[in-house]
Amino acid sequence: MNDRRTEAAPYCVLVVDDDPDMVAYLALMLKREGMGVETAGSGEAALMRVMTSPPDLVLLDVMMPGMSGFDVCRQLKGDETTALIPIVLVTALEDSESRVRGIEAGADDFLSKPVRREELIARVKTLRRLHETRKELESRRLAAEVQRKEAIRKAFSRYISPRLADRLV
Repeated sequence: MNDRRTEAAPYCVLVVDDDPDMVAYLALMLKREGMGVETAGSGEAALMRVMTSPPDLVLLDVMMPGMSGFDVCRQLKGDETTALIPIVLVTALEDSESRVRGIEAGADDFLSKPVRREELIARVKTLRRLHETRKELESRRLAAEVQRKEAIRKAFSRYISPRLADRLV
């Protein structure tokens, strides 16, 4: 049940849950909204999937055998290559201690089980907009950095050799 990104569904959500019925339910709702869906049945499989094909968002079950959703979230948020991927923890846990653990692990949002379609779609769309804004800001920051370095290189090139200016920049 792994759909790769396509032109029709450029936004890809990784659904991680050890319950195949929950995976199918979440995937169906997301596909109906025109999103691409990839799946993983464990925390370990999710980490491998993210490293090989980073999604735009992760829906991550908290209670899984082996590596918990908290652990997966903490690991993804601790790696600079995956830190900006939004993560929504999907949980039946309602206590504030579990929510705090999720926040400390770096979760961007929470969904309570049973998942309601309207809430899922609203949260995913909100995080999608935020993620796209972050990517745009990062792109602008990088472009400004390139322009700044080019201006410095040009300024130095007036007074020193271009090769030395390139080395300094």
